[in-house]
Amino acid sequence: MRKDQKEFLKALIENPSPSGYETPVAEVWRKRMKKYADSVYSDLHGNSIAVIKHDKRPRIMLAGHCDEIGLMVNWIDENGYIFFRPVGGVDRHQLPGSRVKIWTKKGPILGVIGRKAIHFQEEEERNKVSKFEQMWIDIGAKDKKEAEKFVEIGDVITVDAGFLELSTGMFVGRGFDDRAGAYVVGEALIALSKEKSKVKAGVYAVATVQEEIGLRGATTSTYHINPDIGIAVDLTFASDHPDVNKRLLGDVKMGGGPVVSRGANINPKLFELIVDTAKKKKIPIQISASPRGTGTDANIMQLTRGGVATALISIPNRYMHSSIEMVHPDDLDNTVKLIVEVVKRIRSREEFII
Repeated sequence: MRKDQKEFLKALIENPSPSGYETPVAEVWRKRMKKYADSVYSDLHGNSIAVIKHDKRPRIMLAGHCDEIGLMVNWIDENGYIFFRPVGGVDRHQLPGSRVKIWTKKGPILGVIGRKAIHFQEEEERNKVSKFEQMWIDIGAKDKKEAEKFVEIGDVITVDAGFLELSTGMFVGRGFDDRAGAYVVGEALIALSKEKSKVKAGVYAVATVQEEIGLRGATTSTYHINPDIGIAVDLTFASDHPDVNKRLLGDVKMGGGPVVSRGANINPKLFELIVDTAKKKKIPIQISASPRGTGTDANIMQLTRGGVATALISIPNRYMHSSIEMVHPDDLDNTVKLIVEVVKRIRSREEFII
């Protein structure tokens, strides 16, 4: 991974983007794309779209959602403590004791999620996961009036965890799901823009919004773009760490290459093209069984308008929906390479009619 690519990925991770509040990350993504795409624009929903060869057919859409899970200010009590609700699938186990940032109009406000000290907890409390309404954020305010000088109802909150590179080269951070996917589709478009003579299709890279609360950005952007072929890029569960059932998840390794889904959500001819391309270009891949809708942007892409020939390529990830999500840089690089080589081979919509 080049230095400029790592800086781009780091900027995506370190900016906030809870569902519905993706603007900071969207601005980072669009700024980089403007250097390479023929056009870059956003829509009423907040999706960011970068295009090359817009006048060509077939039309290919590459989608990676840029939103993350988070929290939202719901109530401030008389003592200035801030109560919150989840945005997306937040793991309650991990919240007590976390440092957080509340993203306000004036900038981030630091706070901590408090909980009764273990010394005062009954045995039942120690072994029980706190409900959201039993946790609060403490910003050190003396009362509600002071807290309201800093924070408003509806402000979003993220755990205060940024981008880290481990000694082994692994990347760790909050919200790789799925800003890593937004990174990949962006970098794929950049690579394709440098080989335009080999690209026979119109290519639309999209950093979609609000995936974590119902695939909402993919719904509107796919309808708008009306692609013939769609490739969604998301994260998937690595099964190479303790307490993971490979009978359920299959064998997915960090550093083992992009994970290509196979099943009802996936156009079989597009799947075969991806696998054949990986073999020809010696790109390592892993196969994942997906017997029904995948719960990703690929699901909604496939079902939009008259249907889209859809694929899902995923990046192995440990510790999904936590502040310490882990990815392997080689998997990111190989996912970009795979998508670029696949797109260069696509010539017509008819190739994918079953």
